[in-house]
Amino acid sequence: MQLAAAQLDAHLKKALRPLYTLHGDEPLLVQEAADAIRAAAREQGYTERTVHTVAGAYFDWSAVLAAGGSLSLFADKQVVEVRIPSGKPGKDGSAALQQLAEQAQGGEGTLTLVLLPRLDFATRKSAWFTALEGGGVAIELQPVERAALPQWIAQRLARQGQRVPAGEEGQRTLQFFADRVEGNLLAAHQEIQKLGLLYPAGDGPESTRGVLGFEQVESAVLNVARYDVFKLSEAVLAGQAARVQRMLDGLQAEGEAEVLVHYTLAEDIRALKRVKDAMAAGRPLPVALREQRVWGVKERLFERVLPRLSPLALDNLLQAAHRVDGIVKGLKSPDWPADGWQALHKLAMELCLAVAPARTKP
Repeated sequence: MQLAAAQLDAHLKKALRPLYTLHGDEPLLVQEAADAIRAAAREQGYTERTVHTVAGAYFDWSAVLAAGGSLSLFADKQVVEVRIPSGKPGKDGSAALQQLAEQAQGGEGTLTLVLLPRLDFATRKSAWFTALEGGGVAIELQPVERAALPQWIAQRLARQGQRVPAGEEGQRTLQFFADRVEGNLLAAHQEIQKLGLLYPAGDGPESTRGVLGFEQVESAVLNVARYDVFKLSEAVLAGQAARVQRMLDGLQAEGEAEVLVHYTLAEDIRALKRVKDAMAAGRPLPVALREQRVWGVKERLFERVLPRLSPLALDNLLQAAHRVDGIVKGLKSPDWPADGWQALHKLAMELCLAVAPARTKP
């Protein structure tokens, strides 16, 4: 039978089936679902566990089948875990998995847990997967879509007694959080746990207990390295040339990828251009900033520097970013340094000069 991931907890409270198959490419969700099944099994006396990872074409499936048919002298029940990272068990594996599914129908004392990556349509129609699905419970762990990520974060915060303020401020905080961890639920999970440690839900007055402000979330999510590409972005937009030079040197010394530093600078230039174009089309600045997901400190920096940037200056910066994109990927460009880090320094300085306030005459 198929079961939605959201239904797993309720299902485990009612009954425990002898066979579970988890498939999906989101490591955190697969791990949490497997942990929930293992915990329910322990509560029902499954005190022993064996793990078999299928690797290579000559994997010994007989060991898996034997494990499912034998019990320890010291345990009445056991969990047999079969991990197939490739999602391709092969001919022998196909037969073994079908046999495991058959054994699960009449076997007692053994719970079999099969872990698979995301499966394509053809694989999900294969004989072995159909047998697993028909002989037990199959759960697909789908990635959290970007639109649903803020709500997912809010739910995870609520589990540890935390929340963001109501209204637009809270939504902006969740959107900022989602932007920083998009595509990596494991990173989001780790940052949420960090917030639980930094700002325990029981601290503070009762009216604000567990409430996380934007600054708290921003400092926790971005404070992950001595030299941070997002902090570099803020320094560049603030026109802090000397600080930018130091940060670039630090990022290079720490082994940061040139392409990531370039992406950060180039994305700021593209965002400035998009906001400027939206304003030229009649969009109010606050609306244009929200549409481009510009929040927090960067929002204030954009408000300050946009009046100083002409459309021509932004076009020139975009062209410069395009050239540096090629340089950090090994190409050469006339009038630009051949070294990627030197080119990044030049691009950052051009943006610093463009956003810096004009000098007043004495």
